Amino acid sequence: MRRFRRSQIFAPLALCVAITAVTAIAMGGVTLGAASPSATNPSFLPLGDGKVTTSSPRRDYVYACRTGFIPAGGPHPGGGAQVEGPWIHGETYDLTAKATVDGKVHWRNAKLHRSETKRRLSISGNGLPKWATTGRFPISQSDDAYAYDRNPNSIRSQRVSYSLPRHPKKASRAGCLSGGPIGIAKNGVAIFDALDAEDRDAVAHETQDSCGGHPQRLGIYHYHAIPSCLTKGESKRRASGLVGWALDGYPIYGPRGHGGKLLTNDDLDACHGQTSRVFYEGRWQRIYHYNATLEYPYTLGCFRGTPAT
Repeated sequence: MRRFRRSQIFAPLALCVAITAVTAIAMGGVTLGAASPSATNPSFLPLGDGKVTTSSPRRDYVYACRTGFIPAGGPHPGGGAQVEGPWIHGETYDLTAKATVDGKVHWRNAKLHRSETKRRLSISGNGLPKWATTGRFPISQSDDAYAYDRNPNSIRSQRVSYSLPRHPKKASRAGCLSGGPIGIAKNGVAIFDALDAEDRDAVAHETQDSCGGHPQRLGIYHYHAIPSCLTKGESKRRASGLVGWALDGYPIYGPRGHGGKLLTNDDLDACHGQTSRVFYEGRWQRIYHYNATLEYPYTLGCFRGTPAT
């Protein structure tokens, strides 16, 4: 698995080999130097390659239970994009210039049900997106995305059922991310961590559809970051709303904090969360929650609570 709409194509930033003066670039109200990547500029984001650890949580990193994705019932398949896209420039990439998988497929059979008890939050469905479209998968040879990522997988209905703590508690130690789903978006789509099958930055390397998703080998349609289709229409002057839940029960919010500020890793802890006042369950509360960002690792760096199994 941007907000990050990939269907808009802009000319990538020109990078000078020798920079003797810093040229200021203003983008979306954010000013930065051309010599440095920006965590809030989708045209000049820092690449997350190599930022994975199996030893302990670390800000800017994915704390993985293991490296190398090994799917259930099969050997390591390799995978991920086959060709590095021209939107990648050394240690940065231009999200707005990425190829986007074609198609606007409506899933009228999408199912999503949420219920609550005093202690539990239950979410069930079939993994297909409610209120959103997907691209056409497998990626067609006529699609420009095929030149970089020949994803051969089809989107398939799944059996999704989670029982999460309604009032989660922080674990004594942060937990690692084991690959596969780490959360569920409010439209019923699985949220994966920031890594592709080769432990690279999945958002930078892999091609996704206009809503930021794609299927893996078992047909699970998923996001590696929270797409703009889940925050569409929100004010840029206010904090983002709820976009989903992590499997430890903590809610996930969009990329904007108090006053509409775009958040970065520096604003969050190693698990990509913070304690602040948010609108949750019909009222304003000061609670721990995760925030999605434009910056890798995008959603979670680790589990702050105990994930459902």
